Amino acid sequence: MTNKNPYRDILKTTSLFGGVQVFGVLISIAKSKLAAILIGPTGVGIVGVLTSTLNVIIGFSKLGLDVSAVKEISAYKEKDAQKTTRTITVLKRLCWITGLLGAVITFALSPWLSQLVFGNATHTTSFMVLSLAVLLNQLAIGNLAVLQGLRKLKKLAKASLWGSIFGLIVIVPLYYYYGISGIVPVIILISFFTYIFSWLYSRKEYVKQPKLTFKETLTEGKSMVKLGFVLSLGNLASILAIYAIQIFITNKGGLDEVGFYNAAFIIINAYVGVVFIAMSKDYFPRLSSIVNEKVTMLKVVNQQAYVAILLITPIIVVFLTFIPTIISILFTKEFMPIVGILTFGILATLFKAVSWSMGYILVAKGDSKLYIKTEVAFNALLVLMCVFGYIYGGLTGVGIGYLVYYVIYLLGIKAITNSKYKFKFESEFYKALLVCLVLCFGAYLTTYLDDLYLKYGILFVFIIASSIFSINRLDKKTDLIKEIKQRIKRK
Repeated sequence: MTNKNPYRDILKTTSLFGGVQVFGVLISIAKSKLAAILIGPTGVGIVGVLTSTLNVIIGFSKLGLDVSAVKEISAYKEKDAQKTTRTITVLKRLCWITGLLGAVITFALSPWLSQLVFGNATHTTSFMVLSLAVLLNQLAIGNLAVLQGLRKLKKLAKASLWGSIFGLIVIVPLYYYYGISGIVPVIILISFFTYIFSWLYSRKEYVKQPKLTFKETLTEGKSMVKLGFVLSLGNLASILAIYAIQIFITNKGGLDEVGFYNAAFIIINAYVGVVFIAMSKDYFPRLSSIVNEKVTMLKVVNQQAYVAILLITPIIVVFLTFIPTIISILFTKEFMPIVGILTFGILATLFKAVSWSMGYILVAKGDSKLYIKTEVAFNALLVLMCVFGYIYGGLTGVGIGYLVYYVIYLLGIKAITNSKYKFKFESEFYKALLVCLVLCFGAYLTTYLDDLYLKYGILFVFIIASSIFSINRLDKKTDLIKEIKQRIKRK
């Protein structure tokens, strides 16, 4: 790699240039808090199942263009500017075609979707109107894929940030005055603002678009669609798995219960979101650009996984210490039943960070058959784990199922990448992972102590220990402390 310090590059990318993404996370938290106050668990549940239904439709209609386009653009951007420009043009046109297709499908299937999700036809009109959101989301996906493929990460983060800010603005009056009836307009307006800002930030990239006929668009887009369609099948498995779990909980426990489930994962995704967003937005195109350089690829995966566990461990320990407080701040005391699912769900993120680092190898390599088989099999396992967990342990059981799943997924994906690509983690990574596991699960076991003073005293020791360990290891790789001191002096 040309970068003299890849660890520093990963760390900077994860923070997304000065913490732009952190503001997006805070806005997401504020949106969730307002939803919890203004529309309650039932409203949060309705938002969750409507959004998940749209995600399934978008997952089908977008044909994986967000993945295949990023892969092609990132591969060409340093080598062939003309080819990159043509690829972007083809992508944008294909997004219009697939977006309109998704909108038509949503509109046509509205009565059936209402019956499937809610058990009646009362939400048919809602799904008809939401077909517009499908189109807007698909157009936004194309714009964001351009920024991601070109690794314009600051613009990518800002586009998401401003879309989130305006989404927050519309939530307050609509939920306040219309309550649950304001959910559909909110979803549409959020999709609208996401599209507008994705367009504003991507429109200046390769503005001189070549003139292509419709036939040329389809011909040149064939390889992109073919790869994207295959890869989308794996992504769809993940979307359908989450959707199946939500539908099961809705039918078994009701909208309040699925509202609690959605709230739990909103918190988890917001809390550790920066780490996983960085992996999907920067790590994937970076890995795609060097995927044929075996030695470099193995180093990049090791570096990504190493930084990810060091960043996520203190976050997990702090989270375990303050779970009830976090729920009260982000939602309301009405959401306290999610303590169990949050506890095990946040522990699972450590295993998720490692497994994702390896899992992206399959996508970057374009090993479509293996990727599909892996995703379908593992996501079917996820559904089974969560369903059985809910039957025998309620929402806490879902959290346990989620944790066990990611442990199995980590072991499975490790075996696959080792067998197929001879991938191995370095001994330094294993040593760091062992310490991270001890810190996280030590903090978890401490939460069961009855003596509050002893419990929080030990938990604070774990917070300090995990922070010192992570900062020390990151400093050795990136001169983090020196960098911070220099920035302070400049101010």
